[in-house]
Amino acid sequence: MKHALTVVSVILLMSCESQTDDLQLFIKDVQQTTALNIEPYPEFESKPAFVYGATKLRSPFKHLKTPPATKANTVSQSNCTQPDFARTKQVLERFGIDRLSVTGVFFANGKQWALIKVASGELYKATVGDHLGLFFGKIDSIKNGVVAFTEMQPDGAGCWQKKQASLTMTVKAGDINV
Repeated sequence: MKHALTVVSVILLMSCESQTDDLQLFIKDVQQTTALNIEPYPEFESKPAFVYGATKLRSPFKHLKTPPATKANTVSQSNCTQPDFARTKQVLERFGIDRLSVTGVFFANGKQWALIKVASGELYKATVGDHLGLFFGKIDSIKNGVVAFTEMQPDGAGCWQKKQASLTMTVKAGDINV
């Protein structure tokens, strides 16, 4: 039975022959009737070489030795808000606010703590008084899954302005907010 099936398969394959005569005829017809019309390359006019004549001037890629006097540099304000630059930064101050999210809140040792997740998936705990964000953010309160904090942003004139912001606990589809 195996041999009969093999013989029938070989006979069927041998009877299959490609019919490409009409295709070959069409290709010859197109090659004979198509005229090749290649345009010559355009002639380009040569321009004179540019000579750089500012070699004795200061390079635009080097910093100025003394910055030019501007209004922001000349105005010195006294008694304006400044962040504490000498303070050692905390871990959550390495991340922008857009990279942080609150994932939970818990009580321990009489304090309320927030679990803050960074974009890489790591969890950190923070409480009132801790710092977070790139702009000297300081946590003011943690209530109902909302971490309220105050940031300090430069105003361009040497002082810093306080701005209130908050992070809220994210609720995903299917989760129940208790």
